[in-house]
Amino acid sequence: MKRARWRAVLVLPFLFLLGGCVERTAVLNPQGPVARMQYDLIMWSVGFMLFIIVVVFTLFAVFLIRYREKPENAGYEPPDEEGNTLLEVVWTAIPILIVAALAVPTVKATFALEKPPTEKVKPITIHVTAANWKWIFSYPEENIETVNYVHIPAGVPVKFKLTSVGPMNSFWVPELGGQKYAMDGMETELILQADKPGSYMGRSANFSGEKFAHMEFEVVAQTGTDFRKWVNEVKQTAPKLDEKKYTQILKPGLVGRMTFSNTHLQWIDHAKQNSHHADGKPMKNDDQSDEAMTNSHHHGE
Repeated sequence: MKRARWRAVLVLPFLFLLGGCVERTAVLNPQGPVARMQYDLIMWSVGFMLFIIVVVFTLFAVFLIRYREKPENAGYEPPDEEGNTLLEVVWTAIPILIVAALAVPTVKATFALEKPPTEKVKPITIHVTAANWKWIFSYPEENIETVNYVHIPAGVPVKFKLTSVGPMNSFWVPELGGQKYAMDGMETELILQADKPGSYMGRSANFSGEKFAHMEFEVVAQTGTDFRKWVNEVKQTAPKLDEKKYTQILKPGLVGRMTFSNTHLQWIDHAKQNSHHADGKPMKNDDQSDEAMTNSHHHGE
């Protein structure tokens, strides 16, 4: 019985490690320059902290063994020391160096990721609207819109402009880059890029209600030719989106994938224009239509 217990204790850790070989964690499987930079930052931070742990535990073991009480030094009392300037400088400088070694690469990467990975290729813009519990993707240049899935050209930076209708959400495609929040009445930007054609799953990384777990979407990266072909097919075959249909989509609940040959952004632009007089001065709230107020509050674009 005891042998069986010891075998279980020895085997379980190996099974745990082997379990990670079945499928790589998405965060540790970068498929674009943004995700790769963040992956390198994660590996550097983890490696550096592991080095610190090894050093600390090694010193702990050395001092524990070397300076333990022995029969030959029992009762030994070290002499009083008023201070040691060198040691005080060392143990003050070490934490500063550790923080700097972690902070400098993090700050540099944070600022670098706010710009497109390359200046040679012009980024495309996609507006993202989070709602309970779905994702709406609007292509202003192509004048098409999708729900719960998005197509992008591989090798091209994509500037996602994020907002929300209702609770705050978090837009996250682990294999392409880190998350960024989508908030009601605000707009944030996230730049991602896929190295090659493929399918990458995205999700919300911020709890937003009972069906939050189902708030997933697919990012389909295609070659430039295939992407343009898909856009043309959508323009020719997808139905038009009207305000009534868009209002239904925004209602809390789950919906499947949808595709439209226009976007809801035109109504938001129209609401913004109607919210000002011809001389550029804002209108009073009682002069605005409820619809314009609702749209401009929901999207803040």
